[in-house]
Amino acid sequence: MQLIAENIGKSFGNYLIFKQINMEVSSGQCIGIIGPNGSGKTTLIRVLSKLISPSTGRVSYKANGKELSREEGFRYIGLIGPYLELYQDLTALENLQFFAKIRGLKNYQKKLEDLFEQFGLQNRQDDLVKTYSSGMKQRLKYIFALMHDPYILFIDEPRSNLDEEGIDTVYHVIKERKKDGIIFLATNEADDLQFTDWTVNVNG
Repeated sequence: MQLIAENIGKSFGNYLIFKQINMEVSSGQCIGIIGPNGSGKTTLIRVLSKLISPSTGRVSYKANGKELSREEGFRYIGLIGPYLELYQDLTALENLQFFAKIRGLKNYQKKLEDLFEQFGLQNRQDDLVKTYSSGMKQRLKYIFALMHDPYILFIDEPRSNLDEEGIDTVYHVIKERKKDGIIFLATNEADDLQFTDWTVNVNG
C-alpha cells in the first residue's frame, strides 16, 4: 500500500494553510504531522484522507502498484479525530452496526467483540452514546475506525480525552498496525512521536 502526495497545498479563500507538501509513504511507516496550534495539522489530515480536496497538487493511493479511485480508497482508510460525531441517541453497538451496513461489511461481529474488549467498552456497548464520557466516546471512535481493518490509519490528536489506560491501548494499536500498514499521527506530544519514522512540519 502506498500514499503519494504531490505538491499539495490548501487555501481557504485568500488564506494559505500550507503549500508544496510532498511525500511517498509505504506500508510499515508511521508519519508525524506537527506544527503549532492552528497551523493546519487537521486540515492536512483531512486532505490526505480525501475528506476534502487540496487547492493544488494531488493525493493518490496505490495498492499493489494500482492507483485506487476515491471510492475504492475509502475502503482502505480509518480516521480518528475529536471532531468526528457519533449518533448520540443510538447505542454504541447500533452506531457501529449502522456504519458496518454503510460499508457493506460482512461477518464483523467477532471483530467488534474483540475491539469492545480491547478498548474496555464490552460492558457498555448497549448503552446510548449520549451517556458516554468524552473518553469513552474517543475509545468508540477508535473501534469505528478499526472495525474494517484499514491499511491506512489517520489519527488526529491520539491522546485526546484519554486516560493512561486508554493511551496505552492506543499505543499498542499504533505499534501493531504499523507492522503492515501506514499511520499518520497529527500531534505535538513528544510521546506520540516515538512511533514516527519522520515528521512533516505543516508550519514549514
